[in-house]
Amino acid sequence: MSNEIYQKIRVVLVNPSHPGNIGAVARAMKTMALAQLVIVAPQRDPFDSEARARAAGALDVLLRAQVVEQFEQAISDCGLVVGASARLRTIPWPTFDPHQCAQQVVATARHDAVALVFGREDTGLTNDELARCQRLVHIPANPDYSSLNLASAVQVITYEIRMAELAAGDQSVSLPPEQPLATAAELQGLYQHLEKTLQQIGFYDPANPRQLMRRLRRLFNRAQLDKMEMNILRGILAAVDEKHK
Repeated sequence: MSNEIYQKIRVVLVNPSHPGNIGAVARAMKTMALAQLVIVAPQRDPFDSEARARAAGALDVLLRAQVVEQFEQAISDCGLVVGASARLRTIPWPTFDPHQCAQQVVATARHDAVALVFGREDTGLTNDELARCQRLVHIPANPDYSSLNLASAVQVITYEIRMAELAAGDQSVSLPPEQPLATAAELQGLYQHLEKTLQQIGFYDPANPRQLMRRLRRLFNRAQLDKMEMNILRGILAAVDEKHK
């Protein structure tokens, strides 16, 4: 895997409870040439003796891991955020299988940062956290026993990414896009602005939302807005705000 691409791909663990799992994730990542690990609000010391033992030869990946308190800090600069989920949602979200996920991650990571987000060992990602992901990835495991260990899930996804990059070969060189993708933080700003404007014009009632904002998030996630498109939308919203005043 090219150095430039793997440096743009990070694995994000949200609120993990077992340090040993964190160490095992570091090992799974290193076998597939990935090194960027971000840990959000771990429940225990992520660098304790159990984590170090499970990391084995990947102690360098573990010890370089960034620890943050808020989910937003882990994904704010990413152009693509993919959340791993075993759950079906009330509103269907754009969902990949691991192979499809890998193709999109490798293509995006040529020019934009990518986050692969994995949730808590027992409950996974919350609905709010899943809503912050542009895409979901679902591993089609045995429906009668679909529970995957955290490190195993990371291994499956990162293996597919490794294979996608190796298969691309010389085709991995491509021209940069005219505009980089809007980051997760910029998209969140757009959604907050959109919600405020829709309330001002009487189109959106927070007391009776009917999942409107989640459906609008899904719409824009499918579009994969770049920075210019996002700025155009923010400009339209600002003009509506001014007219409403």
